[in-house]
Amino acid sequence: MDTAERQALVAIPVIVAIGAAITWAGSQGGAMAGPLPLFALCALLAFGINWLVFIHAYAAQTERFFDLTGSITYASLVITALLFSPRFDPRAALLSILVLLWAGRLGSFLFARISRDGSDGRFDELKPSFPRFFMTWTLQGLWVLLTLACALAAMTTADPVALGPFAALGTLVWIAGFAIQLRADREKSHFRSDPENRDRFIQSGLWAWSRHPNYFGEITLWSGVAIIALPVLSGWQFATLISPVFVYVLLTRIGGVPLLERRGMKKWGEDPAYRAYLERTPSLMLRRPREERTP
Repeated sequence: MDTAERQALVAIPVIVAIGAAITWAGSQGGAMAGPLPLFALCALLAFGINWLVFIHAYAAQTERFFDLTGSITYASLVITALLFSPRFDPRAALLSILVLLWAGRLGSFLFARISRDGSDGRFDELKPSFPRFFMTWTLQGLWVLLTLACALAAMTTADPVALGPFAALGTLVWIAGFAIQLRADREKSHFRSDPENRDRFIQSGLWAWSRHPNYFGEITLWSGVAIIALPVLSGWQFATLISPVFVYVLLTRIGGVPLLERRGMKKWGEDPAYRAYLERTPSLMLRRPREERTP
């Protein structure tokens, strides 16, 4: 067993412990589903679904269903929260609609992409290793739980609050983020569909304003979800506001941006045009390209 596998074995219980901590916080003041807090039932599903699919993924040595499983997990959690909620809550209905729209759109997009490409290079070194591959699926369970935490806390509360200005503001922020992510993904898909662009990097459309506009859109839309959920939270439930912070840290510090930037430098690092693109284009925030700004 190499160092990476030993680190994975240490990380797995840490991941589960973090999930347990946020589950305890989110369950405070929440509705019950039999003997369990409804929030806790959703947390068990978050890990259980990913562990179940991992069995097939490891046996078949495939990552094809990884992103799709993430989207299914999001959908399963919000549907479970709605079905087991003791009463109809307009805020819970609004949050579930927004999450389902995002998960359905992104999940189908990513599944279509991997079906077209055949594989995902992120998993080449992970698949042969049971502990590393299992850690990846466990981390996705935590990813879903933390990302959805404040929405779940609001949806499973025992004391719902009527919709108000926060719901309106949060919905507008979510729409803006969703639109940015949708446009960025479509622009990149269209770019890649041209065989002449196979070995080129995209720097047009929103990608001229940001090197990762799709991630900016995702961070924005989850911030909108947190704004919608905020009026319902109290006490330890405020810990679930880690949701948009977690999305930001995950995409900009752990995976996402660092991973893609390293791959970009490996592929185009010697290209002066790529280096110029890096210098003039912010990593995340949308900013008008320098050459288009008026003095």
